[in-house]
Amino acid sequence: MLRRATTQIVQQFVRHRATDASLILERSINKVQLLGRVGQDPVMRQVDGRNPVTIFSMATNEMWRSGEGGNPDTGDVSQKTTWHRISVFKPGLRDVAYQYVKKGSRLLVEGKLDYGEYVDKNNVRRQATTIIVDNIVFLSDNIRDKM
Repeated sequence: MLRRATTQIVQQFVRHRATDASLILERSINKVQLLGRVGQDPVMRQVDGRNPVTIFSMATNEMWRSGEGGNPDTGDVSQKTTWHRISVFKPGLRDVAYQYVKKGSRLLVEGKLDYGEYVDKNNVRRQATTIIVDNIVFLSDNIRDKM
């Protein structure tokens, strides 16, 4: 009888510990750094009375040489450009981005990836990948001198 009671207490303790363990949140990382050039002047939008957002596009390039015979110094140079949608929600940074970011500016942006859906003008559901920016470093000399 004592043995059965002890076993039940241990089982309840184990179940209780397992329940508490599921409440502990694991840490995770969602961090992006992009170094590239701005593709268009930013626009500021406000949807449904929510906080405004500054949006612009940014291009990053990947280059490689297709060397023949294992020699990387010969062959054709290839380049791939990837365009990214940049959104700035942070109040102070949003205003700075709107005022100083210009088409062609060289920037380093830091933030996180965000995936979402929207319905376009033709009522078609689309997916969008956005970089939500927390920090911007201006690398173009003309922009840094104005600030």
